[in-house]
Amino acid sequence: MAIRKMQLAADIKNDIKAAKKMRLPWWGVLCWMIGCALIGWPFYHFGRPDLARPTLISIGMLGFAAAIKWKLKRHVWFWITVTVIAALHVLLIRSVPWPTKWVPAFEIIPIAIADLYAMLAILSVVGKYVERPKTSES
Repeated sequence: MAIRKMQLAADIKNDIKAAKKMRLPWWGVLCWMIGCALIGWPFYHFGRPDLARPTLISIGMLGFAAAIKWKLKRHVWFWITVTVIAALHVLLIRSVPWPTKWVPAFEIIPIAIADLYAMLAILSVVGKYVERPKTSES
């Protein structure tokens, strides 16, 4: 059990190192800004601006986790896990009473980073269980 925890910690550490090396080009930043406007607009239009920020942060962290683990894109279990994580985020966003007042970024960023770490851990654990070497029966 302790070895698995150490392997999980090593996997997450490697993922964070890979994340630190990632850079978004200028056109990626422009696309991100347009995407945020398009995603956020319906929340303001339908009178729920309190859900816009948590939704955008969740989408961003989920997208960042998927980008870090992009080498797993050919595995069905990866997409099933990402879909389940996204569904859990929808439930979380719908069930938490979000503040309508401004919340400073230094209060939001640690929560977003913890969310990213949790998603990376979930993807690593599911990957370890699904990709276990198959034992051949003779």
